[in-house]
Amino acid sequence: MDDFTAGLAEIFEVDDSEIAPGFDLESHNWDSLAIVSVIALVDSCFGKLLNGKALAQCKTVSDIEALANQAEAA
Repeated sequence: MDDFTAGLAEIFEVDDSEIAPGFDLESHNWDSLAIVSVIALVDSCFGKLLNGKALAQCKTVSDIEALANQAEAA
């Protein structure tokens, strides 16, 4: 399991196996604390800084990954 997936599982308090591209963020405490935690996780794992407002619009893990792929290096 990679660090990003493990980090998401910890943030959302679920088992690593539940984290998949279609994982529904809004049904798993997708709040300001989770958003800040994901910003820190993406920075730690990929060295990229995400825009909080753009991140808040994400609905799935796939959306977070797409946003991270578009983000510039921190």
